[in-house]
Amino acid sequence: MDEKRKMIKVYMAGEHFDVPEGSTIITALEYAGFQLKRGVGCREGYCGACATVYREKGDYKLQGGLACQTVVTDGMAITMVPNVPAEKPIYNLDELKPDVSSFIKLFPNVFRCVSCNTCTKACPQEIEVMDYVQAIIRGDLARAADLSFDCIRCGLCALRCPSEIVQYNNAMLAKRLYAKYLAPKSPELENRISEIEKGKYDEEIKNLKTMSKEKISEKYYSREIKIS
Repeated sequence: MDEKRKMIKVYMAGEHFDVPEGSTIITALEYAGFQLKRGVGCREGYCGACATVYREKGDYKLQGGLACQTVVTDGMAITMVPNVPAEKPIYNLDELKPDVSSFIKLFPNVFRCVSCNTCTKACPQEIEVMDYVQAIIRGDLARAADLSFDCIRCGLCALRCPSEIVQYNNAMLAKRLYAKYLAPKSPELENRISEIEKGKYDEEIKNLKTMSKEKISEKYYSREIKIS
């Protein structure tokens, strides 16, 4: 280890550890000897698996972030939350309408929103969570789908919500209803789906499944790339 590298003190799982300054929470955990089997995925802020709550030294606020992005500070107390308990109703989109009635039926808690904006403050993606919740309440599913597009379902918004709303499940329903009923149809997509259903690519897919890893790699890198 480079002796010039500055070490700082952090508290993880209730224990004190010295870790290199500048580490993310995940790299600090691994440096301390933790073998991460859960609560870690893409390491790039895309999967939402490493939701974490923490307090910085001298600060009373409980903060949230993704362990793969959040850099540790001296005296930080950390707890990873690999899963936020949340009820997820089972529904059939064909039986739902693209309006507020679907949320009254499946997610009545969403109407308890007090517009405190805690969910937005908790979001590591800087999504305007409260705004898309309010859009759902107004029945503006297009707006809700647009605002929640980058949600990675880490659960930190629901974890901090005083009204006990599961925001990300509401957002998923809004996006599904918008995509099925309200979004403009793509002729290109409809054509491709038709081709797939008629079996146009069955033989090619069958061949890909039997190819060696080396052959697939060769085929991938020799493909024609169109630049528009």
